[in-house]
Amino acid sequence: MSQGTLYDKVWDRHKVTTLPNGQDQLFVGLHLIHEVTSPQAFGMLRERDIEVARPDLTHATVDHIVPTSDQSRPYSDDAAEEMMSELEENVREAGIEFSDPTTGDQGIVHVIGPEQGITQPGKTIVCGDSHTSTHGAFGALAFGIGTSQIRDVLATQCIAMEKQKVRKIQVDGELGPGVEAKDIILEIIRRLGTDGGVGYVYEYAGEAIENLDMEGRMSICNMSIEGGARAGYVNPDETTYEWMKETDYFQENPEKFDELKPYWESIRSDADAEYDDVVHIDASELEPVVTWGTTPGQGIGISEPIPAPEDLPEDKQETARRAQEHMRVEPGETMAGYDIDIVFLGSCTNARLPDLRRAASIVEGRQVDDSVRAMVVPGSQRVQRAAEEEGLADVFREAGFEWRNAGCSMCLGMNEDQLEGDEASASSSNRNFVGRQGSKDGRTVLMNPQMVAAAAITGEVTDVRELPEVTPA
Repeated sequence: MSQGTLYDKVWDRHKVTTLPNGQDQLFVGLHLIHEVTSPQAFGMLRERDIEVARPDLTHATVDHIVPTSDQSRPYSDDAAEEMMSELEENVREAGIEFSDPTTGDQGIVHVIGPEQGITQPGKTIVCGDSHTSTHGAFGALAFGIGTSQIRDVLATQCIAMEKQKVRKIQVDGELGPGVEAKDIILEIIRRLGTDGGVGYVYEYAGEAIENLDMEGRMSICNMSIEGGARAGYVNPDETTYEWMKETDYFQENPEKFDELKPYWESIRSDADAEYDDVVHIDASELEPVVTWGTTPGQGIGISEPIPAPEDLPEDKQETARRAQEHMRVEPGETMAGYDIDIVFLGSCTNARLPDLRRAASIVEGRQVDDSVRAMVVPGSQRVQRAAEEEGLADVFREAGFEWRNAGCSMCLGMNEDQLEGDEASASSSNRNFVGRQGSKDGRTVLMNPQMVAAAAITGEVTDVRELPEVTPA
């Protein structure tokens, strides 16, 4: 087993005891909750007359069901209004801080935690959402959990877990034009498979990772779960610390930064740390990656041909055949030129300010194709305000995009933003399985934000590097 890694150090420092079943009981440093997976857990506590153990280490927001067009109350969707009302009641009774839409701090749970500074290096973080791995970008151990585990954490501030192996993914070299963090993680999942990380956590390291901003690191850690890993993380460094200094928590408590930084430094993986596996990737060889199928692992470089099912490992062949039939693609073709109906720029993977900036740089001076409906959904109200102040919202609107309010939106279609019929979507989100965006016949192509912007302009999957220069007005 691994030794001397950040995972080992943070695990050991949060371990309370080893249980009779062999699992370790871990203390949870931050519990994030939202409206979809928490109501049943609160109900279980009421049935047993148990109070929330540490409301001060719990933080709530609303993201999955919140409308992104009209957020006036009551919501037009009765189920959404009911979930919102129940969350409001639960957090009020428990005394839990709640980033609701009236605060100006509401947004996707994996966006607001980092921007408020409650996500910190060396913490154990849990949330009833699989993409909790996002917070690992800060050097935290962050895990998605189920409803019964949410109940346990609310009641005890602890969780029972089995320790995993650690795979180091060393990504060296420099990224080329049009290639982003999203392409790194899609390439990793493509190479290792959607089940390649089962039994592991991933440590992302190397020159290409170290050169990413925090938003890029979050995009990579976010999709660790798509690769089957229990979590993913990046060792904290000066990039991390500069981010932390600017957050609310440390602006309000500047003395805490100097107090905590030695701990953050101490949990970094040792130079001679032992890993259970090491994978090497050359970032300079990557091009924009897009999916051709119905899993994030079914991806290719934009210039590469779609594989023939018979050329894949035997256990992948039938899945590939079904995926190609659903997506209406043929082996030997590239994804360039694939017709797109809907463009979605958003999600906890790619809806932060730098994501919107990069997409806007492609959109500026151009127009959305007449055949496309395009929407931008900021990851939080703070991102939304900042983008509006910078003029990014105007760039998108002038090009023909819909500019929405913060929320999960079309990433998972638990709200009014859904594909209809067999529409094809160019999406900056994280999952593309059948029905994910609201229609069982809908088709989703995952790609980076610049590629999403290019698809909006041309009406088809397009290599952003090949877009002609904008002619000055």
